[in-house]
Amino acid sequence: MPDTSTIDQVSTGNIIGNPHNVVLFNDEHHSMEEVAAQIMRAISCDSMRAAAIMLEAHSKGRAIVFTGGLERCELVSSILEEIRLGTKIEAV
Repeated sequence: MPDTSTIDQVSTGNIIGNPHNVVLFNDEHHSMEEVAAQIMRAISCDSMRAAAIMLEAHSKGRAIVFTGGLERCELVSSILEEIRLGTKIEAV
């Protein structure tokens, strides 16, 4: 069962197969603003949501950025990794 205290965004598209999570790990190499900006690019969210996800990763060591189909998760993860943020895709 997924951790309901974690911030996530569910894809509105059809999920084929099992849903997956994109997990973002805490990052010590980028500013908080850089991480939040990349989250906004990856999932098209506003700055408040991106900041909440970034702060969760910072304080807990990881945060779920997105939940959806594997193909969309791979896209979200690749956008986050463009600036070398640590991510992982895991089955829900």
